[in-house]
Amino acid sequence: MTDVDSMAGPRPDAASRLRSAGKHALLIAASLVMIYPLVWMLVSSLRPTEVIFRTPGLWLNELYLDNYIEGWTALARPFDWYIVNSGIVVAGAVIGNLLSCSLAAYAFARLKFRLRTLWFAIMLMTIMLPFHVVIVPQYIVFNTFGMVNTFLPLVLPKFLATDAFFVFLMVQFIRGIPRELDEAARIDGCGHFRIFFRIIIPLMVPALATAAIFTFIWTWSDFFTSLIYLTAPDMYTVPLALRSFLDATSGSNWGAMFAMSIVSLVPLFLVFLFGQKYLLQGIATTGGK
Repeated sequence: MTDVDSMAGPRPDAASRLRSAGKHALLIAASLVMIYPLVWMLVSSLRPTEVIFRTPGLWLNELYLDNYIEGWTALARPFDWYIVNSGIVVAGAVIGNLLSCSLAAYAFARLKFRLRTLWFAIMLMTIMLPFHVVIVPQYIVFNTFGMVNTFLPLVLPKFLATDAFFVFLMVQFIRGIPRELDEAARIDGCGHFRIFFRIIIPLMVPALATAAIFTFIWTWSDFFTSLIYLTAPDMYTVPLALRSFLDATSGSNWGAMFAMSIVSLVPLFLVFLFGQKYLLQGIATTGGK
């Protein structure tokens, strides 16, 4: 390399590598900042309660596993009881959303009926409607039918296609599926239900998986709705059980709460780990293959 070349600065490929390294370093730094609270909670779950707030760092002098043993049995029921309660609610919510939202999406995407555009616009507008606006009339309805302190208020709305976001997601997905498939099935004598279950549903797996993953995460972590409708300790879901470790009038068992918080995060990590491929496909794909 001549002196002129050396004075011209780094080569384009070297400059590109430097920019790439800088971007990666910035992303890694931002990731560490975001993951720090989770790592701190994990470390705190391995410390005695009286030591947690004295040492805010991440260094552990010894592993204190009693928080997990104590947290599992500290409440009125073993913690697996509340995990099962949350599992029942999540299973009902996922099934309800997949069934009702996919049927509603098929109607908007494939059927022709009066004022379809208007109803679709109204459905989209409900996305902007705050949940707290409808919680009072919903509570009155469920209380009138004697459903308070049961899992029905947490599950039943999911069977009525109340999550407009998933309906919109599936509508966009179905619109990307060629109509020629519907026409070919109709020539073979298929009606709308057979077309839906034999043609549309198999092609909607990424969109259905996306809805299932989001429903699982939102329902598993839902504290407010469970707090409104569930009053008996035996009916508590995981978020309410975690709240029971804190007491405003006496000492709070922070170590046990952090330990059970880590346990409650395991299903979320597993669902995201095994479903991220379908999650990306459901958001990015247009539906046609």
